[in-house]
Amino acid sequence: MPDRCEVLPGDAVVARRGGGLLWVDAPGSPALVSALHACLGVSGPGADRVLAAVAGQVSSLASGSASFALVLTTDAGTGVGLWAGKGQPAVDGVPVSGSSVEGGTLASGFALGQSLYVGPGQSAPRTPPGVSFDLVEGTVPGGGVTLQLAGSAPAAAAAPETAAAPASSFSPGPDSGGFGASRGSSAASVARPDSGEQTAFWRPDPSDAAPILRFDDGMVVTIDEDLVLGRRPDNHEMVASGSARAVPIADTQNVLSSAHAALTRSGREVSLVDLGSLNGTHVAGPEATEWTQLEPGVAHPLSDGDRLLLGWTVITFEQPQD
Repeated sequence: MPDRCEVLPGDAVVARRGGGLLWVDAPGSPALVSALHACLGVSGPGADRVLAAVAGQVSSLASGSASFALVLTTDAGTGVGLWAGKGQPAVDGVPVSGSSVEGGTLASGFALGQSLYVGPGQSAPRTPPGVSFDLVEGTVPGGGVTLQLAGSAPAAAAAPETAAAPASSFSPGPDSGGFGASRGSSAASVARPDSGEQTAFWRPDPSDAAPILRFDDGMVVTIDEDLVLGRRPDNHEMVASGSARAVPIADTQNVLSSAHAALTRSGREVSLVDLGSLNGTHVAGPEATEWTQLEPGVAHPLSDGDRLLLGWTVITFEQPQD
């Protein structure tokens, strides 16, 4: 059975249905994304012929260059894959080999091993330190996805849920999701395949002493050092000098600044600082009904349960209890 599905941060699309994995980066090609997404429901003998037929339509479905990697798994512990452009599946870090077909590369009957990766590149990259996202079922933004396998992966299961449209008010609801529980993408929480409950994303070990940020799309970031959050925070001076770690946030609506906000640690105290972002950084207590916008450059100490609003992204700050 699949054990854990780690999504790398990024602006492309990652989807999972049962043991099937998809990564697709096809700007301006929603038809291609939809067609590949539909393939996640394919299972059983003949899946390779279905993917070969889809590959033959790639040129007509995609406008311009498109990259994707799609792998379907079977109960027997084997996989069927189709990929093109920068897309590449890998098993235990070793790229899968296949045969060229019209529109991409096709492979079938390969063993899944202990880890299955789909995404760009020739090998499976590691999740950045302190970042974790366990995708149980559904579609989210991502730069690639690795499925850790404890045994044979199951056949495809129920269809993923779709995200709700973003709200337009700055008044959060009573729950921690607030109005930003969706960012206009498919990153909202998804339903469990076997119930109507919300997906149980990975939970940090309660023995961990470091505070965490729990994102509205399920990503969890450990605050074990100073952090810079934003669309492309790598070039910020705090990151460049090595005094902080970059935490990129997928932003399909361009409402985040490159370096939007920072979190700084002083002992057990964690403070939030707006870095002069274009759309501002907001905070609300667990029971608050309105957001408070921070003054740029002024540190705001955080308490357990505080909600952070960066663009459309809602993040909950969690401080472990003594």
